Amino acid sequence: MFYLIGLGLVDPMDISVKGLEIVKRCSRVYLESYTSILGCHKEELETYYGRPLLLADRDLVEEKTDEILTGANEDDVALLIVGDPFGATTHIDLVLRARDKKIPYKVIHNASILTAVGCCGLELYKFGEIVTIPYWDETWKPESFYDKIKFNRLNNMHTLCLLDIKVVEPVGEPRVRGRRQIMRFMTVADAAQQLLSIVDRKNVLEHNTVLNDLSMCVGLARVGSETQRIVAKSLQDMASTDLGGPLHCLIIPSKELHPLETDYLQGYATFKLDSYNY
Repeated sequence: MFYLIGLGLVDPMDISVKGLEIVKRCSRVYLESYTSILGCHKEELETYYGRPLLLADRDLVEEKTDEILTGANEDDVALLIVGDPFGATTHIDLVLRARDKKIPYKVIHNASILTAVGCCGLELYKFGEIVTIPYWDETWKPESFYDKIKFNRLNNMHTLCLLDIKVVEPVGEPRVRGRRQIMRFMTVADAAQQLLSIVDRKNVLEHNTVLNDLSMCVGLARVGSETQRIVAKSLQDMASTDLGGPLHCLIIPSKELHPLETDYLQGYATFKLDSYNY
């Protein structure tokens, strides 16, 4: 059997009892290491699970899938995934490949940031399409995610913005599988700064009807952990906000909030919400 096992959001104990029992009996267990991260190191997982884990980087998961699936029709093989297995299309592709090879599979679900963001008080059923905000560089500054935020705002829906994770490959060295890579994580301040750059240009045409520097946004960091942070500020103020270590995400709320959303979110806001123009 090939298992895709969700690990939840924070530490070794977030795995389900069912998932842990499967991990302990598998012949091979891979830890997917690039779509997201837990708030702990691989070694902590190995200690808690009582077994070694094989790191599965982007190259292995997307280009060398056969290496993972080989033998899964004779032994139990597992891929551990931060959050829920179906939180990324990469893992749906893995299931399709297993089907093509006639390999039986099971999915063990867990908490995902896609649902855990409800901790800020915004209703999940009011979220529209999720966007990912990528890091810009000198030659590549995509803005397509803004159009999705605009669509959600105009249709009175919240937008969850997932923030980029950059993997820095070793320079001048051959790649070694399992070698810990240096990673860079986009912060809510980084994301807000990029959004402000877009808003400054768009507002010439849109006259502040979609977003402006005073529009409210919600920043979240390390959701589900003991050091979880949630703040509600203007986009301008969020651009200089430090929420500490990874992972961060940003929410652009709808223009109209339900009174219950307003009451709950007020506990994280730096201004009076019931008199604020979102």
